[in-house]
Amino acid sequence: MTTAVRPLPGMAREYRFPRFERHILDNGMQVIVAAVRKLPVVSVLAVIDAGAASEAAGKEGIAELTAQSLREGTTERDGLQLTVDFEQLGTSLEAGADWDTSVVSMTLLRDSLTAAFDLFSDVLRSPALPESGFERLRAERLAERMQILSEPRGLADESFSRFVYGPSARYQEPMSGSTESISRISHADIQGFHSRNYTPDAVTMIIAGDLDVDEGIELVNKSFSSWKGERKRIVQEADMRARSSRATELVGKTGAAQSELRIGHVGVPRLHPDYFNIVVMNAVLGGLFSSRINLNLREAHGYTYGASSYFDWRRGCGPFVISTAVESEVTGAAISEILGEIDKMQREEISDEELTLATSYLGGVFPIRYESTAAIASALATMVAFGLPGDYYDTYRERVRRVTTRDVLSAARKYVSADELQLVVVGDPSKVRAPLEGLGIGPLSVRDATES
Repeated sequence: MTTAVRPLPGMAREYRFPRFERHILDNGMQVIVAAVRKLPVVSVLAVIDAGAASEAAGKEGIAELTAQSLREGTTERDGLQLTVDFEQLGTSLEAGADWDTSVVSMTLLRDSLTAAFDLFSDVLRSPALPESGFERLRAERLAERMQILSEPRGLADESFSRFVYGPSARYQEPMSGSTESISRISHADIQGFHSRNYTPDAVTMIIAGDLDVDEGIELVNKSFSSWKGERKRIVQEADMRARSSRATELVGKTGAAQSELRIGHVGVPRLHPDYFNIVVMNAVLGGLFSSRINLNLREAHGYTYGASSYFDWRRGCGPFVISTAVESEVTGAAISEILGEIDKMQREEISDEELTLATSYLGGVFPIRYESTAAIASALATMVAFGLPGDYYDTYRERVRRVTTRDVLSAARKYVSADELQLVVVGDPSKVRAPLEGLGIGPLSVRDATES
């Protein structure tokens, strides 16, 4: 009888992110080109330094609406013709916004690049932004808002942001805007947002794929060197916290069989010196399927199908969030278990086995994230958005492996603030109010799910 022996894992192979070069046009526009010769494919991505955090107060959601409106046509083509022209070249135009940037992108075969890039530049420089298209997009967004607020998960996410951040913080409102703010945005508003923010000095053009660096720079220079304008930046306070002590909010949804739980507080900015320590710490706490919180609530107690924690990385201080959904009857018990896991993370160092599991996973999956030209371009966009160093992707795995159990303990103590935890529960008040009062996690406020 032969007994198979599992082979030991070998040393991790060296990984190098594709080489790229930077260039700045005379008008201030930045260009990044990465020559990736695996396939005759090219991805183009324009990063505009105009995300949700740059919106004027009361106009939350305008960045997303403006980006989506770019696909509604140019001064030379209406929206239908623009779509057809891109499709005939074997591609489509994608556009959207996040907290820190707006992004316009396409991926296509190398042979179609020149013709498609002419269309791409026309979209950025001369969009029509038609009123009819804007009205349709705004109506669609308002309909999406109704759906989000009717679902406990979406309601919990938004309620948590509003509970954690102060009333003047941009992060208190949804990234794509609230029902009220979207309703206030006019056609003239998106025209103004585009003229103020879509300027060459606010744009980084990223090209990754089957072309030479000089070829990519020349392509951008030909289409954009004559583009003029300077950005008029609006600065809005983004991340002021609502309070510095524990508090609980119950969002009543009568008849709900489950409770949506959100526990956390204002976190730290993405460009933070302890970023890697925090990432590894969170992986052990709730970032992986094998994390402590998930194994406790799912495997040990059977309270949920899944529980996780994450730091929502932004230029400002995004939230640290622990998220799960449990049956109403175990709401209090599940919260107690989560608090216990936080306490344990802050009392003693994790085991070497837990550390190895987390760092091996983080380092192991890292290279496969960047195998396509679109993924490489997106990674470069992240580098631009957060101001990461040029060697960030080459040194990522080494820096993850450097994290020690002592570093993880320090990160848990510094960046998971047990005394400042905010708890939001969306559930049936008749079933969960008493257990929440018994936990004593700060003062308890109660509101109905239909209240703003």
